[in-house]
Amino acid sequence: MSLIETRLAELGLELPPAPAPAANYVPFVRTGNQLFVSGQISSDAAGLITGRLGADLSIEEGAAAARRCGLALLAQARAALGDLDRVTRVVKLVGFVNSTPEFTDQPKVVNGASDLMVEVFGEIGRHARSAVAAPSLPLGVAVEIEAIFEVA
Repeated sequence: MSLIETRLAELGLELPPAPAPAANYVPFVRTGNQLFVSGQISSDAAGLITGRLGADLSIEEGAAAARRCGLALLAQARAALGDLDRVTRVVKLVGFVNSTPEFTDQPKVVNGASDLMVEVFGEIGRHARSAVAAPSLPLGVAVEIEAIFEVA
């Protein structure tokens, strides 16, 4: 078992199957030593995690939805690379949070994915990041996050 797979097991985490694209795009693109992973929407075993921050969902619920996006990002990276030990750096996350105009805690929501990357990868999991509000997201999901990884 790889180091990262061992770490996931220690954390009690299981990656979901890598979601198939829902439209005319690919789930990831590797160019040189960078892996770009398309936006992953919030879902869990029960289905889509929907709702708006500031109306339907608490910050904690939003952060849990972002964490699920992070797991889907890792699943896509594993599908692209075959082994998460090939990730040498989490370069950047871009998080979109379905929120009301008054809601201003998007960074606290996206922390759900950011914290996951550091838990899984340690220091190489620290990354640049954007956390922005969106008036709506596809299928009414709460969060969508994309990622850039540096890979060996």
